[in-house]
Amino acid sequence: MDAGSVSLTAAQAASLNESENAAIARGLKRQDTELLDHLIEQYQHRLLRYLLFLTGRRETAEDLFQETWMRVLLRGAQYNGKARFDTWLFTIARNLVIDLSRKRTMASLEEMSEQNEDDRPFEVAFEGPSPLEQFQSRENSAEVGQILLTLEPAHREVLILRFYEEMSLEDISTMTRAPLSTVKSRLYRGLASLRPELAKLRSNRLMEARG
Repeated sequence: MDAGSVSLTAAQAASLNESENAAIARGLKRQDTELLDHLIEQYQHRLLRYLLFLTGRRETAEDLFQETWMRVLLRGAQYNGKARFDTWLFTIARNLVIDLSRKRTMASLEEMSEQNEDDRPFEVAFEGPSPLEQFQSRENSAEVGQILLTLEPAHREVLILRFYEEMSLEDISTMTRAPLSTVKSRLYRGLASLRPELAKLRSNRLMEARG
């Protein structure tokens, strides 16, 4: 396949996504319940996983999951189809988490992050798969999930959006309303925190296999 073919394919994919987003926007303006059912079926696992990682509690995550879809139904007219639907959906969920945190007199996601966090741009220079991606392909997702829950909330969120949801750093920046340099910093710091824990997990796996 030549470069021209690759470029055409990418353009076609982008056009298809734009058409799909526009169709979703039109349906939400009509409060199309069939469309909503389809969207729930398509995004339910991803959305619940995101909320579980943000809150660390299944009951809370399930309550916020329901509230998120209620907001989608009631405020669907606000979605104009110009942005990716999943980015808009996850932004609603994130805002609900922050609202709940404030009601419970807890710190917001941003306030729970490192107080000395700076905005210096970090370029993550891992060659090949990142430590997190290496473990995603193995049968230890539950253990990795537990490790992620021990990280700073803001770092954990960026890792989830980047490696589980496969969002671009630019989309994460838009969604979290954080400068791109801050998103890169959180990603770098999150991966740096993961490395020793994943190395420990790998070591335990090897010991189990030898035993």
